[in-house]
Amino acid sequence: MIPGDGIGPEVIEAARRAVEATGVSVAWDLQGMGAGAFARTGDPLPEATLASIERNGVALKGPVETPVTSGLRSVNLTLRQHLDLFACVRPCRRYPGVPSVYETVDLIVVRENTEDMYTGIEFEMGTPETRELIGFVGERSSRPIRADTGISVKTISDGASERVVSFAFDRATARGRRLVTAGHKANIMKFTDGLFLEAARRVAARHPDIAFEDRIIDALCMQLIQVPERFDVLVLPNFYGDVVCDVAAGLIGGLGVAPGGHFGDRAAVFEATHGTAPSLAGTNRADPVGAMLSAAMMLDHIGEPDAAARLEASIASVLAAGEHLTADLRWPDDDRPAATTIEVADAVIAAL
Repeated sequence: MIPGDGIGPEVIEAARRAVEATGVSVAWDLQGMGAGAFARTGDPLPEATLASIERNGVALKGPVETPVTSGLRSVNLTLRQHLDLFACVRPCRRYPGVPSVYETVDLIVVRENTEDMYTGIEFEMGTPETRELIGFVGERSSRPIRADTGISVKTISDGASERVVSFAFDRATARGRRLVTAGHKANIMKFTDGLFLEAARRVAARHPDIAFEDRIIDALCMQLIQVPERFDVLVLPNFYGDVVCDVAAGLIGGLGVAPGGHFGDRAAVFEATHGTAPSLAGTNRADPVGAMLSAAMMLDHIGEPDAAARLEASIASVLAAGEHLTADLRWPDDDRPAATTIEVADAVIAAL
């Protein structure tokens, strides 16, 4: 259990209480990560935390901050790369009672988590390396590249693409889903997104019982807004997946009700998808629903599907009743007082 920063400790405590209220016996190994861990130990991702996750194979994590002086681009990205958590899974389900313009949304977004634009391979404007790259690319380009250019490298491999698409199809099979849609921009980026699309089609051919389609990413985003019910499981490269995950969360009422899990062959890390919200830290006003739904995902992963289903159903019943909701989950014309973080957790536990 990694409480994290900002509102992390409060929402993770709510999730812990909800897990224990299901009756499943869990021994919690408390570890640190993020800005708080950096202040205490000088390391935002301590070796003890990594060792704990590798030893236990599973973690429930709060949102964390990456200190500017830590030397890391992103502590979350470093965690995922170290543990090879190659698949990010974001279920996005519309729960009655949560403000949304849509009646029915039930998506699973699977995002490749290790490459694409987020490998950190960048070259600053004006450096010798950048000038060399500009010259190299310029010789092969029909248009010259300006000298005042920064460069980021997009990397997509056949192996990583096949692995994450296979994961998406396996997830679809396990969840009784009928359609997998691959998002890409292969019409323009033929050697990167084109490679991803080729791998997706190859994997789809091995799963004839599940329908497969592909969508150019801009059209996919438009169609998600227009008719989200036409989609089922989405699988995307890292960068597009990052964007689409939040688009899908917007369909169901926001990041406060969007759980998440990161999966690898050796470990899985479950976390709410929102940030640390430092202005709410310590105020008992943070929305714990995303953390509790992530905890339900964790229960399912460790072989407790009945407890996971009961926890999700209890959260859904509290959302539908509308009495114990934090401010972000209230409809604009709902003038009832907002519930506290603890009150939401108490209501879910009572429903359990």
